[in-house]
Amino acid sequence: MQTINRVMQLAKILASENTSTGISISDLAKECDLALSTLHRILKSMVKQGLAEQVSDTKLYKLGPVWMEYGLRAYDTMDYVSSIRPELDRLSREVEESIYLSKCTGLEAIIIERIDNENNQIRMYDKLGLRIPMNIGAANKIMLACMPTAESEKIIQQLVPEHEQEAFKEMLQGIKKQGYAISHGERTEGTSSIGVAVCNVTGEVVGAISIGCVTFNLTEDRLQMMIDAILAAKERVAEKIGRSN
Repeated sequence: MQTINRVMQLAKILASENTSTGISISDLAKECDLALSTLHRILKSMVKQGLAEQVSDTKLYKLGPVWMEYGLRAYDTMDYVSSIRPELDRLSREVEESIYLSKCTGLEAIIIERIDNENNQIRMYDKLGLRIPMNIGAANKIMLACMPTAESEKIIQQLVPEHEQEAFKEMLQGIKKQGYAISHGERTEGTSSIGVAVCNVTGEVVGAISIGCVTFNLTEDRLQMMIDAILAAKERVAEKIGRSN
């Protein structure tokens, strides 16, 4: 179990944004507080299994290709993603903004799809695989709002300060009633997002679609246009995955 934890710790470090060109074994040792001999042994096994790779000329370590292989296999098991991707693309063209598909994974949501609009030169750019705490952002709040109460309360209790929990729950009730969530500058200053939930045939929340945009040109008319567009997209998606709203 300790070895698995260490492998996952190293994988997270290798996957971080500031190590895209690779990281030295000495810097890895500082990051994970492991002896060089132990670290070298683990890295050797990871390289053998394709979990890590060493750049030949720099001797720096990077994330291995097998993670992409496994990720793509998992992605292919999410049938609803391929079925609704055309609707994400259509929504992006309608609002001329980036569109995101997020999925709840415990206390965080992970971005599993992004559709960018080539006509918009000033846009948000959140990477695929980015994890965001479930109490932050329009996509995450609409998922919380549409989850069973017991499930959402477990998440709220762990992420929201106790003295703020009642107000947070009341906010979620309002979000559920209106059918969408709006967020302004919660994670990144100067940005906004609008999110709607994606549910399967049993009504279970399987994700959220969101529009990401910069705030400076977000007029009331443009905001309402995007709300109308994403709600229409939600209806089309519901039909495609076999659930009527």
